[in-house]
Amino acid sequence: MKRTPKRLFKKLLLLAGLCLLAVLGFAGWMAWFASAAVPLKLNPQGVVDFDIRPGLGLRGAAEVMAVAGVGMPSWQFSLLGRLAGKDRNIQAGSYEISPGVTAWQLLQKLTDGDVMQTRIVIVEGKTFRDLRAQIDAHPDLRHDTAGLPDTEILKLIGAEESHPEGLFFPDTYLFARQTSDLVIIRRAYLAMQRRMADAWEKRDPSVPYQTPREALIMASIVEKETGAAADRGQVASVFANRLRIGMRLQTDPTVIYGLGEKFDGNLRKSDLLADTPYNTYTRGGLPPTPISLPGMASIEATLSPPKTDLLYFVARGDGSSVFSRNLEEHNRAVNKYQRGGK
Repeated sequence: MKRTPKRLFKKLLLLAGLCLLAVLGFAGWMAWFASAAVPLKLNPQGVVDFDIRPGLGLRGAAEVMAVAGVGMPSWQFSLLGRLAGKDRNIQAGSYEISPGVTAWQLLQKLTDGDVMQTRIVIVEGKTFRDLRAQIDAHPDLRHDTAGLPDTEILKLIGAEESHPEGLFFPDTYLFARQTSDLVIIRRAYLAMQRRMADAWEKRDPSVPYQTPREALIMASIVEKETGAAADRGQVASVFANRLRIGMRLQTDPTVIYGLGEKFDGNLRKSDLLADTPYNTYTRGGLPPTPISLPGMASIEATLSPPKTDLLYFVARGDGSSVFSRNLEEHNRAVNKYQRGGK
């Protein structure tokens, strides 16, 4: 029996209608999924956090999230990403999500790279050895430099210097979890390069430093010798004045740095008499390298110290110092504050 064109048309129309209903139903279902809050199994901090490795892809990211406590079918989330054309835009990093987040918001977060950040604080006056220990102990960094010699680290960050001391700017650095520690070290290095270049351009032309490197060495000494911030400029002026007249710096922190791990916290007279490249009691001029990581205040004080005729200072015992113009004044101050005299 032959089908009439009219009957065939009706069947095709019915089929088209069913397909349209299916499409609308699927679209509605996906729209509901995209806009509904995702069930979460929260950690003790009241969030869900997870790490997406580079190159993982949308389906792999969905599986990682499921393991972390995101309660949605991985295939459905992957389908949403493919339909939205975002399946190839997943960004690696560490993420944190809170209750109420929808599947669509989560997809946006992954494709925008809206990663969770943590921080490391590099403190003024620390040494590069201190910095490496701090980085090695940081739980949120990827430790790519562990076990590497200092010279290899300098090569990896593109530094031309052969000694790392003083090259890294003390500051607070934000980063995504599992960032390579090399990224932080490079950022701190470039920050110091920029800060020193800017301070050098603005320097007092009368300062006795021929290169930014010399200024950095002195800034590291000023950093270690300053107990009270208000004294920083005068400390810098004392050392600048000594260099101008060829007087030895005679500063304990350089001797201590030269002792390295042998220093037990007690600086002895024999240490001051033992000649090393860092002993500014036995050698004139600057030591061969910085002795710490100087902050911006010490850099600025070094390159723009106040004009004084001061040549000596001694600690009061409360963090501040007493400054003197000549040895006679200095000896009186030493007798009063160091030897208990009057």
